[in-house]
Amino acid sequence: MNLDAAQFSILWPALIAGLLVTATHVPLGMQVLERGIVFIDLAVAQVAGVGVILADTLGWEATGIAVQIAALGAALACAMLLTWTDKRWPDVQEASIGVIFVLASNAAILLLASNPHGGERLKDLLVGQILWANPAHLPVQALASAIILALWFGLRERIGRIGFYVLFACAVTIAVQLVGLYLVFSTLVVPALATYYSRRNRYIKAYGVGVLGYAVGLAASALTDLPSGSMIVCALVLIGAVFALFAPRNGPEPAMKSVRRT
Repeated sequence: MNLDAAQFSILWPALIAGLLVTATHVPLGMQVLERGIVFIDLAVAQVAGVGVILADTLGWEATGIAVQIAALGAALACAMLLTWTDKRWPDVQEASIGVIFVLASNAAILLLASNPHGGERLKDLLVGQILWANPAHLPVQALASAIILALWFGLRERIGRIGFYVLFACAVTIAVQLVGLYLVFSTLVVPALATYYSRRNRYIKAYGVGVLGYAVGLAASALTDLPSGSMIVCALVLIGAVFALFAPRNGPEPAMKSVRRT
């Protein structure tokens, strides 16, 4: 398939959607890696997805504000639960996150069991529909992403445990509906992991991995007619692996052992 004008009109909103997700997930991913709670995004995204599925089951309009409130409400409830488990059982927080993810995944399956389009809805939640990103919605999503970034970089030292989980829940709620759960996880973890041992100008490098992954993945998907979400995940991992192998190693910063208790 050749990249013509019609395809470009589909690809550019998808690329912008990917860049918005990358913008918020790179700094959050670095923090997740430091805190040792890598799978938090899977849990929060899956719970947000359950909120969307529940709203759909109740017959609410798929693109309506009620669905967005349901998704955000579910994600914030998950964030509050994780804040509590992090305070009460900090040493097993990763295990708690895994239990929440499995519970939410099976809740989604049960909610979709009687839906004739349940398989398709579940696939959309996991893989996403990035190619169908609505250009009219992008300015609102860009504003939300800008607010999240401003709060994160402006208040990072004073944001505390609750602030971190709330901002994370908001970022993931936006992202999972844009790109799907697999891409949310990949965007959060791969750039942060690829640059973990190359700390000099780390943000620039991590953003470069994310932007290049989305651009290469979308272009490859258009040229091969293969699913865009899966192609972007593969491109992100491949580019991240190449960077990690060949980038200069500056050594990791001191581990923030107390960060989860602040």
